[in-house]
Amino acid sequence: MDSKNVSRRSFMKSAAVAGVAAQALPLFNVRAQGAGRKFKVGLVGCGGRGNGALGNFLEAIKLIGAEAEVVAVSDVFKDKAVNTGKKFNVPEARCFDTFDGYRKILALPVDILILATAPGFRPLHLEAAVAAGKHVFMEKPVAVDPPGARRCMAAGEVAKQKGLTIVAGTQRRHQEGYLKMEQALKAGLLGTVTGGRISWCGGALWVRPRAEGQDDAHYLANNWGNFVGMSGDHICEQHVHNIDVANWVIGKPPVSAVGFGGRARRETGDQFDFFSLDLDYGNELHIHSMCRQVNGCYGGVWEQFVATKSTFWGGGKMATLDGKKIEVPEIKMVSGNPYVQEHVDLLNSIIGNKGLNETQNVATSTLSAIMGRIAAYTGELVRWSDLMEKKDSPFYNMACTPAADDFEKGPVVAPPDDVIAVPGSGEKKKPAKKQAAKKGK
Repeated sequence: MDSKNVSRRSFMKSAAVAGVAAQALPLFNVRAQGAGRKFKVGLVGCGGRGNGALGNFLEAIKLIGAEAEVVAVSDVFKDKAVNTGKKFNVPEARCFDTFDGYRKILALPVDILILATAPGFRPLHLEAAVAAGKHVFMEKPVAVDPPGARRCMAAGEVAKQKGLTIVAGTQRRHQEGYLKMEQALKAGLLGTVTGGRISWCGGALWVRPRAEGQDDAHYLANNWGNFVGMSGDHICEQHVHNIDVANWVIGKPPVSAVGFGGRARRETGDQFDFFSLDLDYGNELHIHSMCRQVNGCYGGVWEQFVATKSTFWGGGKMATLDGKKIEVPEIKMVSGNPYVQEHVDLLNSIIGNKGLNETQNVATSTLSAIMGRIAAYTGELVRWSDLMEKKDSPFYNMACTPAADDFEKGPVVAPPDDVIAVPGSGEKKKPAKKQAAKKGK
């Protein structure tokens, strides 16, 4: 190509994208850096995600040429702890089955703690891990109420002071398509975001009825996906991924949330089936947030944004306003699986003493989801300042019960099943009985 035909503007754009791409690239000599290193890891939470996270971690270990020993595992159900222990060669004596099992793991010589219990326990567990000087991989979300989110933020700041690495299970931040989107944003190719919409609409999750003789603590732990005090409701437990992308793209959390939701199908717990929210990011920038867990309905998990120069989707589909594709350089990932790549990034940070710390990002996105949930539950406009600054706000200390700490102190009492928040009333009630359809003549 004749250099005379290359405009200065095109050259500058290409250079900007290349510069951002270089910043985003993972370390490519990770095998050399990881060779000879052995990491001792503990797992808290032996459900599907816990087993998955530990498997992803061990795959990342192989990719960087290091070694790992699974020192201990913990779950409040003995069979889960033992079965996971057998899978990863952990002696049964180090398969703990109490609510303080994470403390028993922290008393052992572990380098990294993987936190994959119900989200309601995350602030307590993270705080303890950081106090013990451990690196952490923690699943999202990281709290279920405002005090818990702030507790995580505080623990993240302590981790920074100690130089600890903390990586969260917001895997989109470790996925090529989303990183290419970030490149294009930083290079100015997409323009300024002016609005968008995000969705996590799918089917209902599992329901686990109370087993005969099961106490409230273990009932809540087993049916955690249906109780707001354990999961944060599905706007927090699932939709936090999409909210995290919106915060990432815009560069800050929403200043307020207002919206609605309801319950029509759930069989246990105290959560809603659906939410529809307006997230106001200030300066006339609004994101429509919707999520649903109802079988047999149209679904979709995505993020779409409109900007001054483009429209684009989370994951890398980008086009100018007149429809021309926007291309950015390929990002060569160590793993094409973002669930593995997030552990590669965790290990790279530890090896290189980089202090990668994702606590504030995931805690902010978690609190954004909590803000939306409170708005829908109460019918009120809820502001970010209500949760972070105004201690006299009725929402500042709005805490779920029982709290994580309560499970270690003695018996807990589960919230009643099928009793939900009623917007505008400040009360919780059983949903109204469904009316029978009128018969046609």
